[in-house]
Amino acid sequence: MGLVGRTRCGLAEDAKIWRLQILAVHFAEGLNMNWDFPEDRASKRLYLLDAVESVRPIVLAGVDEAEASYALPNASFEALYDAGLFWLKLPEVLGGAEADPLIQIEVIAALAEVDASAAWSVMIGSQSTGLPAAWLPEDALEVVFGGRRVPVVAGSLMPSGTAERVPGGYRVTGRWAFASGIRHCDWVNATVRLDDTPHGGLPSLRRVVVPTADVEVHDNWDAVGLRGSGSCDFSINDVFVRESLSWGFTDPPRRGGRLYLLGLPGYVAYEHAALALGVGRRALDLMVDKATTKARGFEGSIVGDRPAFQRDLGRMDMQLSAARAMTFEVFEEVWSGLEPGVGPRPDQQARMRSAASLATEISLDVITRLFRYSGGDAVYASSDVQRCWRDLSTAGQHFLVSESAYEHHGRFLLGRPDAKPFG
Repeated sequence: MGLVGRTRCGLAEDAKIWRLQILAVHFAEGLNMNWDFPEDRASKRLYLLDAVESVRPIVLAGVDEAEASYALPNASFEALYDAGLFWLKLPEVLGGAEADPLIQIEVIAALAEVDASAAWSVMIGSQSTGLPAAWLPEDALEVVFGGRRVPVVAGSLMPSGTAERVPGGYRVTGRWAFASGIRHCDWVNATVRLDDTPHGGLPSLRRVVVPTADVEVHDNWDAVGLRGSGSCDFSINDVFVRESLSWGFTDPPRRGGRLYLLGLPGYVAYEHAALALGVGRRALDLMVDKATTKARGFEGSIVGDRPAFQRDLGRMDMQLSAARAMTFEVFEEVWSGLEPGVGPRPDQQARMRSAASLATEISLDVITRLFRYSGGDAVYASSDVQRCWRDLSTAGQHFLVSESAYEHHGRFLLGRPDAKPFG
């Protein structure tokens, strides 16, 4: 495996790196990983795109069950797991892909063309797993990642809980929403407010990692879209979390490369854009297939024969292509321009968030028009176009891709001193 090769090639001169490499080899051999991500970028990209194609039939076969049960079927989850798609953000040193944002955009968009809930589960699972993998101290790595199976971690970004400092760690209490995939996860990480700032200042934020067995999962995911994502709430009631199973919100990562310097919203913004673009493209392809036989009106005219539809179809295709090109332009510009050890500037963070918002807005507008062209068939739950509309309408409600993104971006353009990426 590549990790063994890197250990033997002299990267072990630093004792800390040596311990991490040995731990990674232990994971790779002891946990019977089915994935071996290539080291060079081109090969890694093809590997991951092939992984998406390998899970396509299983994910599609489970779509109806996911819709009915409000969670991915075990077969779909296991297929995504075995294909290595949950390790997009897992550091290479721990056996992960640590794929750059541009690869991740392609992979998540491709999976979203198969099923939005599966793509959402992978994007949230990979980011929630990548955080503790990159930030936890070494003695906590084996606690979280040292079992017989590398865990997929659920998580919630919003600081919906509190932490009280006690000897050796924290007492944590709170309730967090939208923990996608939590029923398939052994661990959760969550943001808490630590009210230890002197002189009445704002509380500091920390991330804490807690076994799912210590949280209460609320069976409240009854949503209009992304039903298969299983994005339930969870609560923690006065649970002790030791110091090493947490890190400060502004702490630097302990391992991994510049992917973990992207900060917020950069670390997650491109995923939202990718999901929207993939769902939008799927809806367009579905309607193209349907338009050659779909008849509407008393005269039964074929939708695809109508000049108005042909005009709109051409425009919608170009809108999705333009949104995709814009997404790659923005994130490639930031990614390629990062200085060693330095994250994006605040104005770049705002621009990345705006790019994700615009990609979502354009894709949702396209899907809404396609839904209208689908006619009466689209009102039935069995309609694939309707499912795309529901899924992206739900994903578009996420605060990261709300219209407030443009307000923050505009403040930077105006040179306002109060400008910030989000708030």
